[in-house]
Amino acid sequence: MNGVWISMIPEREGPKGPLEGLRFAVKDNIDVAGVPTTAACPDFAYLPERTAPVVQRLVDAGAVLVGKTNLDQFATGLTGARSPYGAPESVFGGGLISGGSSSGSAVAVASGEIDFSLGTDTAGSGRVPAALNGIVGVKPTRGLLSTVGVVPACRSLDCVSVFARDVKLAATVAMIARGLVPDDPWGRQGERRISGSLVYGVPDELDFFGDDGQARAFAGARQRLGDVVEVGIGPLLEAGDLLYRGPWVAERLADLGGFLDKHPESVLPVTRAVLESGRTFTATDAFAGMHRLRELRAWTERLFRTIDVLVLPTVGTTWTHAEVAADPIGRNLDLGRYTQFTNLLDLAAVAVPNGMTADGRPASLTFFGPAFSDDDLAQVAAAWHR
Repeated sequence: MNGVWISMIPEREGPKGPLEGLRFAVKDNIDVAGVPTTAACPDFAYLPERTAPVVQRLVDAGAVLVGKTNLDQFATGLTGARSPYGAPESVFGGGLISGGSSSGSAVAVASGEIDFSLGTDTAGSGRVPAALNGIVGVKPTRGLLSTVGVVPACRSLDCVSVFARDVKLAATVAMIARGLVPDDPWGRQGERRISGSLVYGVPDELDFFGDDGQARAFAGARQRLGDVVEVGIGPLLEAGDLLYRGPWVAERLADLGGFLDKHPESVLPVTRAVLESGRTFTATDAFAGMHRLRELRAWTERLFRTIDVLVLPTVGTTWTHAEVAADPIGRNLDLGRYTQFTNLLDLAAVAVPNGMTADGRPASLTFFGPAFSDDDLAQVAAAWHR
């Protein structure tokens, strides 16, 4: 499919293990020794000497690495339409975007070319492409999967994510890939249990951007969940706004600002516009944002004392490539409305398919839990997916 693969790697047998014989690919902002990492920017490309630990663990478990996949440039975007290597279409066709930034990783899994793949997730890039292609996207707790060997987007928020066609495989891959790495300052470990008698929280109000099909799909899912607790999600959305409308957009310049200064024409105009917007924020803005985020995290912790799992639509609507081209910034923000807060608020998340709308577009749910609830959250999502 157009724009899915950036490079292919000759298949070779590896050691036997729990992933023996399964084929996988990695997003091209994740290092594989001897294979260029481009982050969808040819002039940025470098040749890593070391394979990212998360990738090496999967190879050591018997999985076969077959290639690197396309992405929104520098993992900045949720549309899958921001790459010089082409823009993959969703496997459902009709001009539908594939979602980003982990576009190629999701399409390669959904099309059956590989068994699973690695993406990254800062604002929703491990979940939006899953939603647009009818597959599962696991977004682990920050730090459980090492980001050593990953080109930073927002270093304090970045996660390595997993795509597969079922929750069990995605969760197994995430479990094998996790673990502390000596030179990773962001690595963490922990475990938090979800109670046996599940209490689901659902929003008391949602915006589907005029998409009645997505609204009906979520309403059907809500009925199947049984008894639920309605909750307000205003503080979650406020936290999400800090990512692209607040000072966290400036964090992207901490690692990419030097390259942008020296090679501005090497960066796509829409990507450059997003990165440059970070220059408008001051140190005072950053501290004010940190203080407000602390308050919003405390609110979120209180929320999860009243519910066990929060359930939202992964995306409120879907867009075609033509619709994204007409408003690339605005459509991107719409896609991230129910995903952008996740890493800022230190949550785990699993996106699963939720059928199709009457007009043939995919619907998706995301299950959210507190940090380190990953294992139990995967079981909840797997039960739904079955």
